[in-house]
Amino acid sequence: MILSRYERMIAKRYLLPGKGEGFIFLVAGISLFAVMLGVAALIIVMSVMNGFRAELFDKIVGLNGHAVVQGYGGRLSDWREVLAEAKRTPGVVSATPMIEQPLMASSEGRVEGVIVRGMTLPDITGNPTIAGNVLRGSLRELKPGNDNVAIGARLAEQLGVQVGSQISLISPQGQTTPFGSVPRIVAYRVAAIFEVGVYDYDKAFVIMPMENAQLLLLMGDSVGMIEVETVDPDRVGQILAPLGQKVAGRAQVSDWRTMNSQLFEALAVERVAMFVVLSIIILVAVFNILSSLIMLVRAKNRDIAILRTMGATRRGLIKIFVTVGVTIASLGILAGIVLGFIFLFFRQSVVNFIQFVTGQNLWDPSIRFLTELPSKTDPFEVLGICAMALLFSFLATLYPAFKAASTDPVQVLRYE
Repeated sequence: MILSRYERMIAKRYLLPGKGEGFIFLVAGISLFAVMLGVAALIIVMSVMNGFRAELFDKIVGLNGHAVVQGYGGRLSDWREVLAEAKRTPGVVSATPMIEQPLMASSEGRVEGVIVRGMTLPDITGNPTIAGNVLRGSLRELKPGNDNVAIGARLAEQLGVQVGSQISLISPQGQTTPFGSVPRIVAYRVAAIFEVGVYDYDKAFVIMPMENAQLLLLMGDSVGMIEVETVDPDRVGQILAPLGQKVAGRAQVSDWRTMNSQLFEALAVERVAMFVVLSIIILVAVFNILSSLIMLVRAKNRDIAILRTMGATRRGLIKIFVTVGVTIASLGILAGIVLGFIFLFFRQSVVNFIQFVTGQNLWDPSIRFLTELPSKTDPFEVLGICAMALLFSFLATLYPAFKAASTDPVQVLRYE
């Protein structure tokens, strides 16, 4: 929409408060502020929701892969054959054997439920989710036969242990005696403490070499599952369909969506719901722009009539008032983008400050899964939010603009 010189001059004049027009300027300022809050709220919430999904996906997939091939009964005896078959499947990047079993851990009278995971030493030290988040100790001390383990930071706090402390793992699969089955209790030394950032993992995981896990669980040469990573996690079901057919009857293939379906579906529903609810703020701001323009048209009724007698066209008047409304919305959108990114940059500091002032724990990792407030901004999503706000604002300017263009100068100036 190209404005002529006089149209730009009048639009600029109407954006600034005139004599006796302070209330109109106040309403326009409130409109701008409301647009700013609406855009900032949408950017912040959608970025945080995207961050939640991305962080959870990275942590969960980093520990569990895109899918697992799990043997019936928790054991995969012919795992070498299945491993080779998995690696030959087109689209599979890597396949890793592992053991995962829920057990009990105790130390100094404290007992906690844990998940023991056995992996080969190269897989342990080469896993960025684990190796990149070691707080204390070293994963290189986890060698077959030396009874060293790595545990999560929250589990270390609950058991009250540090690097070098002893913990006992209790397995129900022990020796059978005339008096019943005796649980198998094995002592291990804590060689490393890690924090991946997902509370449920940090409070439960005990990592050890696969040979030690086989010995602890009396599994012989068997493993529990094979972790698989593919070229595209969104197409994991399609990629692993041939493998599922080949291992049918011996094992089952479960991908990341199946294993965490409730969590990711809940995030998707909440994301849509928050977008719809927060979009109402922008609609309120749009109605404020509408009301301020209607008042501006009423206040400038005489000026509009004079412009019409001087040769101003209806099209020119429509462009003037549309420009005024869209300018207010554009300034609000720009301010909202700036406010949103400032909040996202200092998001954790803001949360910590509010917790300090209120004395309430707003970010409980046991409820939120993650230890810190995440954020991941999608540029296309930000453009979509801005386009939506601009479109709504443009539609709101049409009625007062056409109302101004339909002003009859004869009727207005009759008694002037």
